[in-house]
Amino acid sequence: MDRDALRAWLAAYERIWRADAADELDTLFADDATYRTEPFAEPYRGRGAIAAMWPDEAGAAFTVDFDVVAVDGAVGVVRADVRYTAPRPQRFLDLWIVRLGADGRCVAFEEWPFWPPGTPGGYDAGTT
Repeated sequence: MDRDALRAWLAAYERIWRADAADELDTLFADDATYRTEPFAEPYRGRGAIAAMWPDEAGAAFTVDFDVVAVDGAVGVVRADVRYTAPRPQRFLDLWIVRLGADGRCVAFEEWPFWPPGTPGGYDAGTT
């Protein structure tokens, strides 16, 4: 993988996230992919489990800025700055560790989410 391949994967991820299109996850994730929502959480195993946990973003308004921090072989590290404006304000910074397979689909995904101090889960009208 190189930075351009990771950026292309991120663009597809964002498109599917915005469209609330869990039925399109086969373009992003391998059949047996794992998805860890935080460092100490047990990963979701398999695309079916990932689709079942995929967030329902219908009606959500948000911006996301991705910064590819590093790429080493099949592993990329991404910094994501996500700001929701609807249905309620929320902001978080997130580090993603993404391992892509030879076919360009993710085989392992891990999130390290961070919220502003004093905002459990990042929900706070003052953080937009």
